[in-house]
Amino acid sequence: MSDMSQTPTRRSPIATLFTDHPAAVNETFLQHMRFALGFSFWLGVASMAALVHAIIPALCETTASRILKRLHAKIMARH
Repeated sequence: MSDMSQTPTRRSPIATLFTDHPAAVNETFLQHMRFALGFSFWLGVASMAALVHAIIPALCETTASRILKRLHAKIMARH
């Protein structure tokens, strides 16, 4: 028979929301936040460059794609 006296360990909702994923990628919460905020910033810059290019095709011809390639390389280097 199994021992029913042991109660399952419950994870804190705070840990689930804020620390489980960063720990899974071997980072602290603050390290992960810094990386994600930087990533978000550069995605925004790429988005703006693509918008400028959509309106004036002669401008920012390769800016968005260069940023995305650099971000992809950063992600791949982490795994």
